[in-house]
Amino acid sequence: MTEFRLDAGSGDLAQTIAVTTSGGIPEVIWWGPALPEGEDLAELAASVRNDLTGGMLDRLPALSLCPEAGRAFQGQAGLVLSAEDGAPMLPVFSFERAEEDDTLLRLVSVAEGLRLTHELRAYPTGVIGLRTVLDAKRPVRLHWLAAPVLPAPQDGDIIDVHGKWTREFHLNRVAWTPGIRLREARTGRSGHEHPPYVILAGRGATNSAGEARALHYGWSGGHRMVAEELPDGRRQVQFGHAWGAETAPGMRFETAELLAVSSRAGLNGIGAAFQRDIRDRVVTWPDPARARPVHYNCWEAIYFNHNLADLAAIADRAAEMGAERFVLDDGWFGRRDDDTTSLGDWTVDQRKWPDGLHPLIAHVHKLGMTFGLWFEPEMVNPDSDLMRAHPDWMLGPADQVAGRNQMVLDLSKPEVREYLFNAVSEILAEYPIDYIKWDHNRLLPVVDAAQTRGIYELLASLRKAHPAVEIESCASGGGRIDAGILSHTHRVWLSDSNDALERLRMQHDAALFLPAAITGSHVGPRKSHTSGRVLPMSFRAWVAAQRHFGFEMDLRELKGEEAATLKSVTAWWKANRGWMLGGTIHRIDSDDPAVVAEVQMAADGGRFVLFAGQGETSVQILPRPLRLIGLEPEARYRLRLVNPEDAPRQSRGPNALKSGELTLTGRALMQRGVLLPVAWPVTIWVVEGERV
Repeated sequence: MTEFRLDAGSGDLAQTIAVTTSGGIPEVIWWGPALPEGEDLAELAASVRNDLTGGMLDRLPALSLCPEAGRAFQGQAGLVLSAEDGAPMLPVFSFERAEEDDTLLRLVSVAEGLRLTHELRAYPTGVIGLRTVLDAKRPVRLHWLAAPVLPAPQDGDIIDVHGKWTREFHLNRVAWTPGIRLREARTGRSGHEHPPYVILAGRGATNSAGEARALHYGWSGGHRMVAEELPDGRRQVQFGHAWGAETAPGMRFETAELLAVSSRAGLNGIGAAFQRDIRDRVVTWPDPARARPVHYNCWEAIYFNHNLADLAAIADRAAEMGAERFVLDDGWFGRRDDDTTSLGDWTVDQRKWPDGLHPLIAHVHKLGMTFGLWFEPEMVNPDSDLMRAHPDWMLGPADQVAGRNQMVLDLSKPEVREYLFNAVSEILAEYPIDYIKWDHNRLLPVVDAAQTRGIYELLASLRKAHPAVEIESCASGGGRIDAGILSHTHRVWLSDSNDALERLRMQHDAALFLPAAITGSHVGPRKSHTSGRVLPMSFRAWVAAQRHFGFEMDLRELKGEEAATLKSVTAWWKANRGWMLGGTIHRIDSDDPAVVAEVQMAADGGRFVLFAGQGETSVQILPRPLRLIGLEPEARYRLRLVNPEDAPRQSRGPNALKSGELTLTGRALMQRGVLLPVAWPVTIWVVEGERV
């Protein structure tokens, strides 16, 4: 027996993965909170050897880093492949060697004509990245390859994520049962429906307490998750590309990186680890020192109806409200008067813009804002010059059903990537653009990993040629949000819904995986364009201020009081964005299900802001105390209600925060909590805290 271990993280987020091998593919004997330095791994390996009983084979097949069908493994195998002619292959691997240092463990196993490499890498952020690589001496057909397979704990639940357009990032919490929980995204994106995340929550784990482990598969195409309880009771979790996503024979295949974290501080520990890893490692910022700008997007103001006079007037209003970036959305190119035409024809529409975009950009710059532009390069309309010239560039069958009146370009073709690189680069070279909103509005007609590799290659080329340009990933809102796409972009559009009530909950749940700095959130129109709700400005503005803040409406509709509120919240966000966006979001376990609350804590712990959103009418008459999180028990904190003017007329009692400041210890605030004033539904309280 030979044992290895890899450690990452510190404190409650320290974790260890330990593996052993007796000659075959290594298997994980520990994944979870960090083991003591002196743990005897040989004894640990001995301790996990199972007994046998009736109805079983005479040897229990290993739940290895890649469970092998060729060893009569009873569950989901980690590798399913065939010869180039389609004949099934059942290789049996032997362990060959290990390469290791403090941050990398590479384990190599071989079978006839095949080499299987499992890489485990510890990052400074505390995350461990896992990747599987298969090399073959002759072409093979790959049906399924799992990233390094991890055992799941015997207690607790599975929390995975579900969503749809305008209702992204909903959490499913389900119990383990014998058999498989399978989540497979076959839309060609990481997807609204089954984004590639899972949390293995220990028994009774809450936001603030208990053990939890989590995995995030950093891949922007079709993917698959298998959470399986075997007949013998062992549990495994596998992630990989969608079944059959490798459509051509090959001699080398690899999974995306699977990011693993472990927490002894509840679900918030998971969120803290992923937030830090995405913000500080995965995303590479064009200018890390630059403050995240207040963002204005014109889509819900004008849609396709572009003209210079209206947009200049809106830009004037945006600058007056405090915007620092102005983004021109869909409708500026080809003959794009609606969504039926011109995708692929990336030249400025001379009917709308006879002098090009220069007059608008000059006006925006004069107002002190930078300029951004919308593209959807991966797509093409049948009614476009590009499709008429190159019908063979379309991905999928000729008779496929369109989606949003558009088809998909085959990015596995070098000539397609070259055309798109040149088309986008020419616009970026002609105009001073510092931001791209990169959209992706239809599902793929086929599941093909080559498409995802193609978009990564295109984005990498554009980033290299235009390193100062920031890119947002949008896919009908939140349809492509994962570490793979974020390694090439800098912001995500969480949802096409600007309804602040929907956003309140979405942002809250997405904080388990995403930092505030990359999560775009906009103050939408008075009447939401996706739900029809009419919501007060204060609620819309403060919900957007929880993340990367912006506006998306016709600002000319604002009344005096609405404009004053928006300007005030914008100024507050600018004053606080530096520490907020570099800090950590902690979700609060609210004792009132009508209240969605979180604490955003500065990196040094010296200050925080509490957001407490009242989503609906509470069952009880008065607010329940809200127990805070992430504070130092012995420290004292001074609290101030930022928006007492939002108290409804029914709030008529002597609540302390309505009239002044409070100073309490962290222990009091975390154990007893703070009492906020009475709140109407669709209102939000904002409380600043400072350590004194």
